[in-house]
Amino acid sequence: MTTIHSTSTGSTVQSTEGLPVQSHLAQQTLGVLRIAFGVTFLWAFFDKLLALGFHTGYGQDGTLDRFGDAAWINGGSPTEGFLAFGADGPFKGFYNAIAGTWYADWGFMLGLLGIGVALTFGIGMRVAAATGALLYVMMWTVVLPPENNPVIDVHILGAISLVALAALGAGNTFGLGRLWSSLDIVKKHPVLR
Repeated sequence: MTTIHSTSTGSTVQSTEGLPVQSHLAQQTLGVLRIAFGVTFLWAFFDKLLALGFHTGYGQDGTLDRFGDAAWINGGSPTEGFLAFGADGPFKGFYNAIAGTWYADWGFMLGLLGIGVALTFGIGMRVAAATGALLYVMMWTVVLPPENNPVIDVHILGAISLVALAALGAGNTFGLGRLWSSLDIVKKHPVLR
């Protein structure tokens, strides 16, 4: 159910399905932010999958080998380098132990793909926000304390942002959120919204 409200400035804002009242500009901004996060996750997935050279694909000598051995499709590990050599702090032992394992690689890659697709298309926002926030927090714990701030960094800001996007119904603007919410399985299991 959509409710139209007038503001003191004369503009109207909509409240849909119990979501907070937002201006049209706010809805559009949240939609664009959601898509930007989605594309970020998808880009990380494809860079790890194919070694496109934007983070994955550089050899120890600094040469770029696009679609080379570092690509996941060619047997490279998307988690080994960072978790084995970049981990520091209280969880270093844990991350070193799972670096390059099949379950860490598959979990990471499926997470990037699923979160990226959900955010880009505005579907399954609750699950995407929860798993994306968890992934961000885990990435934050790989290197503690953060390099530029002893408490917070972009990973924590990303986690908070994903939760806000889901809570504010960002999947409904420039996305398939409304259509997704109308599916019987989603109506039966609201966690899938």
